[in-house]
Amino acid sequence: MQPEVFYEHLCEELRQNRGLYPYYKLTDGSPAQQQFRKAYFLQRLEYIDRHIDLSKHPKIWDCGCGYGTTGLFFAMKGQPVYGTTLEYYPEQWEKRRQFWSQYGDTSLLTCEYANLFDQQIEEGSYDYIILQDTLHHIEPLDEALPIFRHALKPDGKLLLIEENGGGWIKSAMLFAQRGTKRIITVHDDVLGKDVLMGNENIRPEKVWRKHFEKAGFRMDEESLQYVRFLPSWRFNEENLTKNVEKEQEIWKKNAFLRHHFFWGINMTWGKR
Repeated sequence: MQPEVFYEHLCEELRQNRGLYPYYKLTDGSPAQQQFRKAYFLQRLEYIDRHIDLSKHPKIWDCGCGYGTTGLFFAMKGQPVYGTTLEYYPEQWEKRRQFWSQYGDTSLLTCEYANLFDQQIEEGSYDYIILQDTLHHIEPLDEALPIFRHALKPDGKLLLIEENGGGWIKSAMLFAQRGTKRIITVHDDVLGKDVLMGNENIRPEKVWRKHFEKAGFRMDEESLQYVRFLPSWRFNEENLTKNVEKEQEIWKKNAFLRHHFFWGINMTWGKR
């Protein structure tokens, strides 16, 4: 199943299951807003799809899988995925399996409620680790990254899909929301204990580089991608592809705009 087809089925699911709101708003808002959100969603999913080679039947860990959307995408392609998460997401897993079972084998997605720091992971277990909107929640970061490195096979890859912490608009919104309190302690009723959590602790590219390189990773420089720059009102069904192509030209040519005005950043890391 290709990303565009998966997206159309996902929108169908969202119309039937309001329990996935407000996390997913793909079918809400004006036509321009919907195309704007579609562009962002698809660019991120296409990035993951493009950087994972399924030809060798890899082992994939989606850490912070949430509602399991990325895992379901790969399940629809016939690829097993192991997902872990915390918080409230598991309440939707079974309902989602029921919907997606009409399109593929949902048993290929295995989800578990698990805290990274409590897991016993054998060295070299995974070909790919997906961290999508996840790593800004995991603390302490410098203790987490060695665990991911340990879990990767020698030639394994870690895909980091994040919001751009260098973006001025997003940073201002988060400051208004949580001030300078970037790390908090929350009580997890399922685990029965307090856990440390990043409070939307997004970071800019240079800070991610610093932490990953310190932990023994090397970035695939060709994998770097910034996404979402143009405002929503610029989008419609006819110009979505053209706008995405324009954004991709801009970030490659203008360092100031990509660091401070693009919304998302994607990177792929391997062991050094």
